[in-house]
Amino acid sequence: MPRVFIVAPTPALRAGLRALLAQAEPAWEIAGEAPAIAHDEMRADADLFLLADPDQLLPLAGALSGGRDQVIVVLADDAAAAAAVAALRALPLRGWGVVPADASAEELRAASLAALQGMVTLPAHMADQLGALPAAAQRVSRAEEAEPKPLLTPREVEVLEWVSRGLPSKMIAHELGVSESTIKFHLSSIYAKLGVASRTEAVSRAAKLGLITL
Repeated sequence: MPRVFIVAPTPALRAGLRALLAQAEPAWEIAGEAPAIAHDEMRADADLFLLADPDQLLPLAGALSGGRDQVIVVLADDAAAAAAVAALRALPLRGWGVVPADASAEELRAASLAALQGMVTLPAHMADQLGALPAAAQRVSRAEEAEPKPLLTPREVEVLEWVSRGLPSKMIAHELGVSESTIKFHLSSIYAKLGVASRTEAVSRAAKLGLITL
């Protein structure tokens, strides 16, 4: 099971992230936690580093330099997202993701699993704002060479089926009983897995791959 190292500035925030991870994946192990990156406190044997502060990305890179490829998921609001993405792109990572600062357990789990599999994930609204989808698509396209048919989760397939009917995110969220931000997060994951940058492309590619029926 993945070992997670949590970096968050306050005890309350670290406790909140522990609780969120426990809700998302109870079997995952907390390898350690710290308020900030310090070389003598880091555990390089962690499989995933969860950061609540994008400013800790570069110190983390220095603390882990020379080690095996790492996986990072960082929480960032819209104002910090651009800096987080820029820093993540500059690091030699196996996979990474950015989730909203108020991410749900489901969103955190999806981003973490994708990053652990070597993928890049962003919430759809952040990807649109930052123009980051092409880079994510390129990363996933290379992965598809080894696995031609991407594996979507049952919920992602369900979201795509609603998208194929022309429903906007808000209406899909209502139909599925979740928040609109959760639907946008699923769309981001779908785009990354399929190597596309729009709803139309996602539906077309999924149909060609036999993932949905039009």
